[in-house]
Amino acid sequence: MPASRKILVLYTGGTIGMQQSSEGLMPASGFAERLREQQAQQSSLQLPEWQFRELLPPIDSANMNQHNWLAMVAAIREGVEQDGCDSVLVLHGTDTLAYSAAALSFLLLGLEVPVVLTGSMLPAGVSGSDAWDNLFGALQRLSAGVDTGVHLYFSGRLMQGVRASKLGTASLDAFGVMPRVRAGQHVPAPGSLDFRQTRRPVPLAVLPLYPGITAAQLNAVLEGGVQGLLLECYGSGTGPSDDAQLLDALSAAHQRGVVLAAISQCPQGHVDFDMYAAGGKLAATGLISGGGMTREAALGKLFALLGAGLSQTEVEHWFALDLCGERAD
Repeated sequence: MPASRKILVLYTGGTIGMQQSSEGLMPASGFAERLREQQAQQSSLQLPEWQFRELLPPIDSANMNQHNWLAMVAAIREGVEQDGCDSVLVLHGTDTLAYSAAALSFLLLGLEVPVVLTGSMLPAGVSGSDAWDNLFGALQRLSAGVDTGVHLYFSGRLMQGVRASKLGTASLDAFGVMPRVRAGQHVPAPGSLDFRQTRRPVPLAVLPLYPGITAAQLNAVLEGGVQGLLLECYGSGTGPSDDAQLLDALSAAHQRGVVLAAISQCPQGHVDFDMYAAGGKLAATGLISGGGMTREAALGKLFALLGAGLSQTEVEHWFALDLCGERAD
């Protein structure tokens, strides 16, 4: 874990840099100067050199999408490969911070520098804000040395980006790491999933199962042209297995080439289709298990795999394996 000597600070927007407007808090540019001024006021901080880059326009992270993820990857690559940065700090809104940390974990496979994402629950400069503590805390951690891979730093804790989730909004300590019963089967990522590979946006959908869901409701989602569907099952991977029409709809989608993946609705749940007959019937439609992956990780992984142009069979193969610590089987 070599100490960082030159850090790319990539600002995407979010609460940390928001300023008050007549319509409420809004993303604002000009955060680099505010950061320099604040650092000058904290002369005791020992920080490495950093350079600032801003993705324009800065956004509320509630508007985050796949195009933004790809823009982050491009900016990170440029900072590392052209500007010689040996680590990256991404400033990001908290609403989708865990989604971006998970997506970047897969989009940056093979990148040999650490990437840390942080943000804040209150804007910088507001009384009681956690903005500067999180930002300078993350810079100090990078300065001390952080493992390669993607991490999330919040409230004094460095967390594995692909296992983190936002757990609340009422406190500054808003993020936690989902527990792992045991690690999945880890394998090195193939060259086809390297961070240098071109990705394209992919239509994806997430659908929770619930009592009373019908085949018509499922088909309404599938008919939107999705290439991947993340199904949030009950407990250990069960669902309404006595509904033949719903099972037929899943099977038909799989036969059309749609990747069907399953995670548990339970925050600490793990999909195990072999435990109940109901789970086995779902699996027979072509649904593949996400083990104990979080929603954020499973969605980001589907995007990284399908966005790389892999076939349905290839996506299903790599989705079932642990590429960067995402699975808990």
